[in-house]
Amino acid sequence: DFVCDVMTEKYVKPPSFDLTACLNDSTCVTPLVFILSDGADPMASIQVAAESNGKEFDAMSLGQGQGPIAEAKIKKACAE
Repeated sequence: DFVCDVMTEKYVKPPSFDLTACLNDSTCVTPLVFILSDGADPMASIQVAAESNGKEFDAMSLGQGQGPIAEAKIKKACAE
């Protein structure tokens, strides 16, 4: 309460997340990495933002045995 009363709510409320701005800042050498909490699923928002910005989008979940597949996709993206 002290921070809200003295410094305003601006210092306790997180800023809104602008996915389009993040996509515009990303490149092949500065990719976006999402660390998610349980139950979070931003996949639909990411797909819409990528498509509306003309960005190619390829998603996969990293589970058992997916490492080599992810590595091949990264190598392909680097070559393009």
